[in-house]
Amino acid sequence: MSDTSTASLPQVTHTHRQEVDARNRLAIGVLLASTFVVILNETIMSVALPHLMDGFDIEASAAQWLTTAFLLTMAVVIPITGFLLQRVSTRAIYISAMSLFSVGTLIAAIAPGFEILVAARVVQAMGTAIMIPLLFTTVLTLVPAERRGRVMGNISIVISVAPAVGPTVSGLILSALSWRWMFIIVLPVAVLALVAGVLRIPNVSEPRKTPLDYVSVVLSAIGFGGLVFGLSHIGETEAGISSPTSWAPLAIGAAGIALFILRQLQLQRRDRALLDLRTFASSGFTLAIAVIAIYTTILFGTLTLLPIYTQNVLELDALTTGLLMLPGGLVMGFLAPFVGRLYDKAGPTVLVVPGSIIVSGALWFMTTLGAGSSIVTVLVAHIVLSIGLALAFTPLFTSGLASLSPQFYSHGSATVSTVQQLAGAVGIAVFITVMTATSTPRIEDGASVIAATADGIHAAFLCGAILSLIAIPLAFFIRKPASSGAPVPVGH
Repeated sequence: MSDTSTASLPQVTHTHRQEVDARNRLAIGVLLASTFVVILNETIMSVALPHLMDGFDIEASAAQWLTTAFLLTMAVVIPITGFLLQRVSTRAIYISAMSLFSVGTLIAAIAPGFEILVAARVVQAMGTAIMIPLLFTTVLTLVPAERRGRVMGNISIVISVAPAVGPTVSGLILSALSWRWMFIIVLPVAVLALVAGVLRIPNVSEPRKTPLDYVSVVLSAIGFGGLVFGLSHIGETEAGISSPTSWAPLAIGAAGIALFILRQLQLQRRDRALLDLRTFASSGFTLAIAVIAIYTTILFGTLTLLPIYTQNVLELDALTTGLLMLPGGLVMGFLAPFVGRLYDKAGPTVLVVPGSIIVSGALWFMTTLGAGSSIVTVLVAHIVLSIGLALAFTPLFTSGLASLSPQFYSHGSATVSTVQQLAGAVGIAVFITVMTATSTPRIEDGASVIAATADGIHAAFLCGAILSLIAIPLAFFIRKPASSGAPVPVGH
């Protein structure tokens, strides 16, 4: 009798492990699908701005607030997610995030006026800001170290494909339907993801009751919000950085960030920091963050500049531009799972080093784009750039976050998302500012708008190419961290 019972124990244990693995995979799948939807929504508005300007009879400067308000909200909320993920259960914070996103989407779909639509975008952004740190933290907690590469590869699919698909989806919808359908189509998908999360998302950590430091929240809002607003405004005014509406928010934001950092250094001694900066004590995390910042700057700058080039220089329409940008995103998504598996087998160096060289090569090639370049040339350049970024992002995310101890996973995830948000704003601001500063004098000297814009595009890509050179030597120092052990057991 005892022999039979003893013999059955391994089978029971194996069956239980299979059930846990299946539940974990389902939970991560729901999070991946939900994050794809919210990131898709982040870029879906770019092509729609002219339609909204006509529909609400507003100027471009006003319509831009649909994007600016979204970015500002993300910048304010993301740094707080490190605190939230440790103090609120996984299921509760997922339900809150997707509920906010769904409600914001509904309000946007029925918005009677422009102000309500902007408010709806703010509500959407509050939900969006939580999802990526939540996804990273959950994966790090549930997935063993030896399999994280392939799962992070799936995250890279979401992060790379969704922004690329957004403008294309928007262009297709607007070619046949009104702008409201961008939200009407997304709404049932968001609600379905919410219901699936209620049923399937497990609690992967024990919430800790620690008081919220409201001073840190205010400093975070002033600091990160000021920087993003100032950077976003640089490209919207001809004066650029010399305009008080640009440098004043940047100065206030920088002061806010400095005070925020000092406050966190004090609070983390008592384990009460809003965003724990002890993550930077890990050299692996710090190095990965630095390279991620460089490539995010390049990615967002390029994604902003290429549509301007194709529409203002090559004179393509918005839908054609969206379709032209799509293959690059799809290539990144296609490569991500293979990159993840190779990371698990060989580590990050064999991926990040060639990836950094390919990225730099693609950007130097883009400096040759001009008024006479063909669509095929642009397509190939963007695809090559996407291949390089695909080789780099998954290993950087995985090795960087895995360098942390489990108690810092949530803060590390929030830090990564915060840095990406700021780096994206920097990329857009720098590329647009350089382009404008180069093209405006050329137009004043009598050059055609097309020729002047082409010169501005060349100068902006030259800055990106020079920046990419910094990442190449850093790539050689990216290492795979030692295994952090088994995943944490799943709660209920």
